[in-house]
Amino acid sequence: MKTSDFYFDLPEELIAQKPSGVRGNDRLMFLDRISGVVSHYAMQDLSDLVEPGTLMVFNNSKVRRSRCYGIKCDSGREQEFMFLNQTSPEGDTWNTMAKGARKVKPGNSYRFPDGSTGTVVEDSQNEGSEFRTLRFPFRLTENWFEANGHIPLPPYIRREDDDTDSERYQTIYAKETGSAACPTAGLHFTEELLEKLRKKNVELEWITLHVGLGTFLPVRSSTVEEHKMHKEFYTIPYETAEKINAAKKAGRPVLAVGTTSVRTLESAAGEDGLVRGGTGSTSIFMYPGYKFKVVDQMFTNFHTPESTLIMLVSAFAGREHILNAYKTAVQEKYRFFSYGDAMLIK
Repeated sequence: MKTSDFYFDLPEELIAQKPSGVRGNDRLMFLDRISGVVSHYAMQDLSDLVEPGTLMVFNNSKVRRSRCYGIKCDSGREQEFMFLNQTSPEGDTWNTMAKGARKVKPGNSYRFPDGSTGTVVEDSQNEGSEFRTLRFPFRLTENWFEANGHIPLPPYIRREDDDTDSERYQTIYAKETGSAACPTAGLHFTEELLEKLRKKNVELEWITLHVGLGTFLPVRSSTVEEHKMHKEFYTIPYETAEKINAAKKAGRPVLAVGTTSVRTLESAAGEDGLVRGGTGSTSIFMYPGYKFKVVDQMFTNFHTPESTLIMLVSAFAGREHILNAYKTAVQEKYRFFSYGDAMLIK
């Protein structure tokens, strides 16, 4: 299967550079994944489109201020790092993605805004890649990231982060810090909408998947099957797993909010379709041909061309249906990507 099979033409002006003026004030496309028919709604209409008894699963991961700029100690040159995950029990050594990584060599030291210094250490797994391992003389805490980091806006948002992003590039139910990018489907939800769903007898549950390279690293191979997903870590509370399994046994639909929720549920399910609670990791790659075991419906944003995410939704609804829906979205001037509009697929 060719990566180019998932390309679509997207005018740059449709890539949302800022969130809508009011959270939840976005458009919503409904896609019937059987017929391919699309309908147009507003986010406020979502509760009317979700049937009573549905179990909705949200990702409550919180975005870390993980984009940090250090000054190279011997030259004064600024260097951007995206902190992904710690790699030592002591919490002093971190896996990062370094911009212009060829110039970032083992032994280089960088001073961060609070005066602390991190040093690049040798790591054979980083050779020839954009990854670099940084070691500090102390454990990095969330307070360190708050003092030194920026909101990690994706590269297609062509501006620096500002105070607005501190609130709007975070879901209202974000709880567990650890993501290097926001699970953006959840950005559309307000307390009012969640309450409307509860009053309609829709069950709401939360899992955690910390977003990393597995979600946002681009596909660089010409064929889909060659792409390798990076590992991401998730937690499903045992009580949540029991409720999901109960819904499946009762024939009630499971609606996953965001591709991260989809990947978590499908990764945690056995061949019997039952979800196992607990903590685990996933490098699952879902593209057409994948058979879903848990997820019956999906709420998501509009994704980038040739990405693993458009491949995932194509696995769920069919490549032709998705590309036709995206063509309609372009014609109707929907806003795309992280701060853009939404799609409900069922």
